Amino acid sequence: MTTRTDWNNYRWQLIHDLPQDPALHMALDEILTDDVGTGKRPPLLRIWEWASSTVIIGRFQSLKNEVDPEGAARHNISVVRRISGGGAMFLEPGNGITYSICAPDALVHGMSFQESYALMDSWVVETLKTLGIDAWYQPLNDITSSKGKIGGAAQARRSKAVLHHTMLAYDINADKMLEVLRIGKEKLSDKGTTSAKKRVDPLRSQTGLEREAIINCMIEQFKKLAPLEEVSLDADTLHRAEQLADQKFRTPDWTTLVP
Repeated sequence: MTTRTDWNNYRWQLIHDLPQDPALHMALDEILTDDVGTGKRPPLLRIWEWASSTVIIGRFQSLKNEVDPEGAARHNISVVRRISGGGAMFLEPGNGITYSICAPDALVHGMSFQESYALMDSWVVETLKTLGIDAWYQPLNDITSSKGKIGGAAQARRSKAVLHHTMLAYDINADKMLEVLRIGKEKLSDKGTTSAKKRVDPLRSQTGLEREAIINCMIEQFKKLAPLEEVSLDADTLHRAEQLADQKFRTPDWTTLVP
């Protein structure tokens, strides 16, 4: 019978490599999650660096409902679809802190999705609190604060593994975001605001810290949970991810898929 495990039941890997293009990031999430699920590699925390600006839409979203093609073209912003659910994310290099956790599904065994989201982001909430931010987990998939939303998460469960990834806003060009994403007045008013600038309050304005300093604090907080060894992506993994990116994540069939 499967029993729930804890963070410190594993020796974790940390992957924080050079910037990658958006489609390759999507492929790496799939490849690495499957490798963890089959026992090919230990669980890992992967911190992403971006080679270009992009919009990531959720597995079950409609491209035409989420992205304004003219705005995306005007700002040279690509669109990719990930394998997890959740909403669209607008990302520019240096303006976000994005990470994935790939772990055996035993880590969240018996948990509801809400419980697993809270668990997977709990260490980040603790990090933000140490930085002086009044932060908390907001069901189902947000990290928020008294000054505004900070980030959102998404999950997928496959191959006896759980993939959890989160994007935290470090800085934001809200005007550009509104030209690229189809964020309607209704969505904004649901949050009790009239502007996306008020709806999201990024970490740069809340802490005054450099992005890298916040990432370092996050890594140190994770090390309190479990052993963490930094490694680089090996050539074989990168090759498989490049092949998958070409065959799937860079194709119009996948990006424009209507669920």
